Amino acid sequence: MHDSIKTILITVLCLLAQPAFAEDDSLYTSRSLSLELASKAADGAIKACRKRGYSVAVAVVDRGGNVTVLLRDRFAGPHTIETAIRKAWTANSFRQSTAVLAGMLKEGRIPDQVQHNPGALLVGGGLVITAQGETLGGIGVSGAPPGTSERDSIDGACAEAGLETIWEDLELAD
Repeated sequence: MHDSIKTILITVLCLLAQPAFAEDDSLYTSRSLSLELASKAADGAIKACRKRGYSVAVAVVDRGGNVTVLLRDRFAGPHTIETAIRKAWTANSFRQSTAVLAGMLKEGRIPDQVQHNPGALLVGGGLVITAQGETLGGIGVSGAPPGTSERDSIDGACAEAGLETIWEDLELAD
C-alpha cells in the first residue's frame, strides 16, 4: 500500500474511534442553589447570631458570585450589608472559607495581592456552599464581634449554623 493511503486510512480510523461531538466537554450541566434553600440558610444564620445576642447581615451568592439572598437584621450596622456580600463572594470565588484565606495571608502562603482583588474580603465569616463535591455559591455573615482568632469568628459560626439548616437538603439533592 502506498504511504499516503496508509496515512489517510489511519487518520480515518482514528477519527472514527473518537467519541461523538455530543460526548465532548462543549456543554455541561450544573446545579444551582434554589432561592428557597438560600433563604433558609440566611435565615438560619440570622437566628444563630440572634441567639448569641448579635444583629447581623447575611448574604448568599450563587456560583457566579451574584447575590441571591440578602437579609439584614433590625439592628445590624449599615456596613454589614456590603461586608456580608464581600465575604460570601470571596468564599465562593476562592473556593475557601474567608477565615482560612485570612490565615493563609497572615502566614504568607498566599500573595499579599489577593486581599486587594476588587470585592475580596479576607476576614472570618464567609463559607463556600457545596453539595456532593460541587460548588454552589457562598454565604457571608457580618455584624458580630470577632472571636479570639479569625478561625473562630462568631460571624463564621453563624454562617456554619446557616449551612447546617440546609445540609440534609444539599446532600440528598440529585
